Amino acid sequence: MAFLRSFGIGASVARTTLAWVRNDQNAPSLRRLNFAGREVTLAGGPALAAGATVGAAFGARSARLKAAAVTAGAVSGAVGFYDDIVGNRPEQKAAKGFAGHLGALREGRVTSGLLKIAGVGAAGLVASALVGSDRPSRFGRGVDVLLGAGVIAGTANLLNLLDLRPGRAIKAGAILGAPLAVGRNASMTAGTLGASAALLPADLDEEIMLGDAGANALGALLGLAFTARAGTGARVAALAALASLTAASEKVSFTKVIQDTPWLRYVDELGRRPNKA
Repeated sequence: MAFLRSFGIGASVARTTLAWVRNDQNAPSLRRLNFAGREVTLAGGPALAAGATVGAAFGARSARLKAAAVTAGAVSGAVGFYDDIVGNRPEQKAAKGFAGHLGALREGRVTSGLLKIAGVGAAGLVASALVGSDRPSRFGRGVDVLLGAGVIAGTANLLNLLDLRPGRAIKAGAILGAPLAVGRNASMTAGTLGASAALLPADLDEEIMLGDAGANALGALLGLAFTARAGTGARVAALAALASLTAASEKVSFTKVIQDTPWLRYVDELGRRPNKA
C-alpha cells in the first residue's frame, strides 16, 4: 500500500507541475527544438524533478532519508534547470563536457555546466551523509559517504548522458529502478518511478523534454535509493561501473551503440513517435 501511495503521489505531483509550468507566462521561453527539429518544452524537467522528489520523500522511511531525497532531487533538478536555461546562450554552448568546463574555468569563465556539476556533487555528498553508514570506524563511515556521493552524482550524470532521444532517460531509469522497487526502501523508489511513468507518454510523443533538470533529478534519486540499501562493496562496484560508462561516453557515442545493437534499438524506439524519412 505504501508503495502505491508513493507511486501515485509522484505521478500526481509531476502531472500537476507540468500543467502549471506549461501555463506560466514564461512558458514560451522554455521552447526548444529537439533532435528531430520538432518544438518541445523543457517543462518536463521541473515536472519530473518535483514529482520524483516529493514522491521519494513521501516514501522514505525516516526523517534523514526524507531530507536526503529532498536534497538530492531538488538541488540536482534546480542546478540542472539553471543549466538548461543559461547553458543555451552562445557563450555557454562553447564549453562541452567536463574538460570543456574546466578549460573555461582556466580562462576565468564559470560556466553554467560547471555550476551544475558542482551543485549535483554537493547535493550527492550531503544526501550520502544523511544516509550514513553502519561501519564502526570514522574512516570507514567517511569512505562510505564519499562512495555514496559518487554513486548519486554519477547516476545523475549517466541519465543526463542518455537523455538524447525521447523516452530514453526514463526507460533507463525504469530499468535501473526496477530492482530497487523491491525490498528495503522500495516506497522511496516508487515515488521516483511514479513521476517518470506519468511523464513518459508526453516524452515519447515529443511534447516535452526532460533536459538536465529532469534527467539529473531522476538519476540522483535512483542513485540515492541504491546508496540507502547498499554496503561498501556494492557502492564500489556501482561507482566503478558509472565511472567506466562516463569515461566511455567521452570516446563512444551511446546513441550509435544503441542504433547498432538490435535489442537496444528496439527498446529505445518502443512507443516513440516515428520520424519522417
